[in-house]
Amino acid sequence: MSSPLNLSGWRHVYSGKVRDLYRPVDLSTGSGTGAAGGTQIPEDRMLVVASDRVSAFDHVLSPGIRGKGELLTTLSLWWFDRLAGGDGGRRIPNHLVADHTLGADDEPHSLIPDEVSGRAMVVRSLDMLPIECVVRGYLTGSGWAEYRESGTVCGIPLPGGLEDGDRLPEPLYTPAFKAPMGEHDENISYERTVELVGEDAAAALRDRSLEIYARAATTAEAHGLILADTKFEFGTDADGTLTLADEVLTSDSSRYWDAAAWAGGETPKARMASFDKQIVRDWLVAHWDKHGTPPDLPAEIIERTADRYRELLERLTGGSH
Repeated sequence: MSSPLNLSGWRHVYSGKVRDLYRPVDLSTGSGTGAAGGTQIPEDRMLVVASDRVSAFDHVLSPGIRGKGELLTTLSLWWFDRLAGGDGGRRIPNHLVADHTLGADDEPHSLIPDEVSGRAMVVRSLDMLPIECVVRGYLTGSGWAEYRESGTVCGIPLPGGLEDGDRLPEPLYTPAFKAPMGEHDENISYERTVELVGEDAAAALRDRSLEIYARAATTAEAHGLILADTKFEFGTDADGTLTLADEVLTSDSSRYWDAAAWAGGETPKARMASFDKQIVRDWLVAHWDKHGTPPDLPAEIIERTADRYRELLERLTGGSH
């Protein structure tokens, strides 16, 4: 994993599989430098920087995908705006805050350093809940593997006769307990979620996740896409408000398929023409036994994956990236 950057006004505090987190430098200690314009960044702010790293099967792979961090950040910002009321629905609170401030010269200055411009977000610090909120609208991946064995997905019984890639009778909320980096997230029951965060918070996480999925799936459908599944993370702010955080509905956190291919495909692979890192997963399955260090990704796999990420962003937003 690449070393964290030395960013003016910010100090590195954590690196995940893909994102690096920074908190404001404490100028009162005399260490570090302030933001542009000599302004102290509010202490409740954080800088979330999306790297070009790519992960699969709980491993960070090498090499990264050039430009991926900017593509992910752009798509997250677009979805945050839609969910804040830009799609005509009710506002879903999120952790974004203004990425500029007035400096000592009374001029606006960006809080995002030039080195990470385009791939960073300034956000509020939240009390993060330890639940990964997964919503599945279609049967695939680990859900398909479990269904073949037991007729269930995360222990939830499903009708017989479903095939890989089929639409589920209704979207399923299948939470997971977030594990430390390098360990597998643990699928848990809704009842276990209640034990971990309380009945009110568990219900709010479930209901909010299903609401966001339904809105996003409708938007995707209007652009000729299927949102097969996705995952969300939430925290609470100082007032206890449930707040959408991290990334949202990106190619890394979601499975998107081409709707026309899904409708006309005769095989699961043809049906699930994906706009996510499934290309990477498929290559790894064919070339790695999931033991030891994963092999380096070939240039062709990196290029194809980047192209699909870019195409998804262009199809959803109507822009060229």
